[in-house]
Amino acid sequence: MREGASPAGLVEVRRALDRPLDIQVLSRDDFDRRLSEAYAGNGLVGAEGIGQGDDLDALADDLPATADLLDAQDDAPVIRLINGLIAEAARSGASDVHIEPFESALLVRFRIDGVMREALTLPPRLAPMLVSRVKVMARLDIAERRVPQDGRISLAMGTKALDVRVSTLPARNGERVVMRILDKGAGARPLEALGMPAPVLAALRTALAQPNGIVLVTGPTGSGKTTTLYAGLQALNDGSRNILTVEDPVEYAVDGIGQTQVNARVGMSFAAGLRAILRQDPDVVMIGEIRDPETAQIAVQASLTGHLVMSTVHTNDALGAITRLRDMGIESFLLASTVRLVLAQRLIRRLCPHCRQPRAPDVLSARLMGPDYGGPLFAAAGCPQCQQSGYAGRIGVYEAVNIDERLRALIGAGADEDALAGAAAVSGDWLADSARACVAAGTTTPEEALRVVRQDERSMPA
Repeated sequence: MREGASPAGLVEVRRALDRPLDIQVLSRDDFDRRLSEAYAGNGLVGAEGIGQGDDLDALADDLPATADLLDAQDDAPVIRLINGLIAEAARSGASDVHIEPFESALLVRFRIDGVMREALTLPPRLAPMLVSRVKVMARLDIAERRVPQDGRISLAMGTKALDVRVSTLPARNGERVVMRILDKGAGARPLEALGMPAPVLAALRTALAQPNGIVLVTGPTGSGKTTTLYAGLQALNDGSRNILTVEDPVEYAVDGIGQTQVNARVGMSFAAGLRAILRQDPDVVMIGEIRDPETAQIAVQASLTGHLVMSTVHTNDALGAITRLRDMGIESFLLASTVRLVLAQRLIRRLCPHCRQPRAPDVLSARLMGPDYGGPLFAAAGCPQCQQSGYAGRIGVYEAVNIDERLRALIGAGADEDALAGAAAVSGDWLADSARACVAAGTTTPEEALRVVRQDERSMPA
């Protein structure tokens, strides 16, 4: 029972059950969490019959034998399977669902903790039915199979609101579908909850305290860049600033922040949205991604006119962001004047604490940790707690480069990445050093660290 709720409903519950009740009074947050856990398998809107006892193989067995959409008299099994896939992906913590048609099979795979895992294998003849159902849910043109399409689906699962971004792509054996699953209720996490090392967190807080300039977060897709940006915005969201964002899409709704979504169909690009919000008297501007020269130019001009600009760039490391912006046509002296901090990050899978096992040093561990390393090493084993993967969740590894006076002078003079690396005042460690520390702490494996973080001369073990 939720704290503060009327007890009148308990009378009806006891009458219906005809037995004594064990009553617990819960806070609103605990009540919502318990409700979500209890109905997580049953609450997907439109998913009749999906319960915790259902599995994907059983749902697949209910599919009709025909692959002809016109001959299929009952599409309920297809609906249940697609909804079951989304529900199972959400329960498993998957970020993406891939529906991939091949000549010999239709594969359904989940991306969990950054790694693809096979969820279901179906006959290839069923691909048109599943793809068409997803396109109907996303309000896409089911008759158009020659060009890529993008759409979105809004769903509820228990008390959890899901936003599913859908992308289709024509391929040799039919259309491929990728569904990105976002939990709209997750909200922005505080900076302290991201697990940053103390020097990195301090450097980021110092940069966010500046009245103007550019703070960049770099990394590949799925490395947590948006989560870091939202955490930074939340730290600034104290009511004393006008904070505006341009995103594609808006991933988390945050009270107190004006959020604008890119819409290419009506000409609302990052650049167009950025121009518009700069006329809205902002103090802080967040751009989902700097991906073209026009957006880069406007971002630099905004920082020069008294705004704090936060954004992301796709590069391999922190210093690569300087090269990337130069490639977009930004003059070196402008970069030297505006960029305050570049934060690079990756997400590394965390070893399951229930089944990790000690291991002996080998070639991989020597490559990462150095031949003289004598500390503990662990291997992934696999157990029911981690779905036999050996890993449970992910942690961030970071490198933060402060643009100090020495580095600013080199950037302004057009120095290359190697010269910048020699002078960089990195707060904490380089990415590879941060990953190495996770291995030494028993948090992850050498294989995982080497999979995610590249090795180069400046990050080799001493």
